[in-house]
Amino acid sequence: MKKILSKDGTAIAVERTGRGPALVFVDGAMCYRASGPSQPMAAALAGHFTVFTYDRRGRGDSSDRGPYDVQREVEDLEAVIGEAGGQAVVFGVSSGAALALEAASRGASITRLALYEAPFIVDATRPPISDDFVAALNRALASGRKGDAIRMFMKVVGVPAIFILLMRLMPAWARLVAVAHTLPYDFSIVGPYQKGQPLPATRWNGATMPTLVMDGGKSPAWMRNATRALAGVLPNATYRTLARQTHMVKPKALAPPLLEFFTSQTGLRDVQELNDARKTAALSRPA
Repeated sequence: MKKILSKDGTAIAVERTGRGPALVFVDGAMCYRASGPSQPMAAALAGHFTVFTYDRRGRGDSSDRGPYDVQREVEDLEAVIGEAGGQAVVFGVSSGAALALEAASRGASITRLALYEAPFIVDATRPPISDDFVAALNRALASGRKGDAIRMFMKVVGVPAIFILLMRLMPAWARLVAVAHTLPYDFSIVGPYQKGQPLPATRWNGATMPTLVMDGGKSPAWMRNATRALAGVLPNATYRTLARQTHMVKPKALAPPLLEFFTSQTGLRDVQELNDARKTAALSRPA
């Protein structure tokens, strides 16, 4: 593990695994190198890539500086890419997918981008996340009720009540409590796109690199609808569903499509076919 400095002086803990082209993995909410999919993902990909995993600010061995701003997290990712040699392919999951997309659209040196189930809500297939929920989450954290904040988060993302109850008895609960204060960070990134409204057509036009947008075949309809919608508004996106997978996707299921997309010409060919189809559709529309 090594610590590097982000633009604002925040120390970001970075770890590299494997050998080959640089791949940066971006975690989702409450996850970091010691808790979540980072290590299994690095192990699954290390035979083909130098995988850079890192603790997002406020988590694990990384420090933090306030007030929070999404741009600071973009700069953190840019610092990791700098550590990786100045450019990299990037893969993000859940809110980490939304963060990676944000960095890509703001000009980070990302050559190819892969995203798994950014948790956007684009239609009425599930209730939107209300501003009242985010305010209540912030109140719980401000009063030191981190456990309550975690329960609120798990409930709103659909974790069954019995599982939440059992989680409190497991060693992992303490790791969640330790990073509960970062939950508002994730909502700052994804919240504007959890209102049950269509995604803005040009919001991420800066993300022009080939992009693979994935979901799980067993994920809920609202998540899959959002993933398809995201692929539809990105400049160079390919949409793919991983059979029998959910939001808690298995690294072994992710490794083959990532390897194919990041190292072969398949991604570029799919992008060209998608762009040709979009051009054909646009030409066929009435003036």
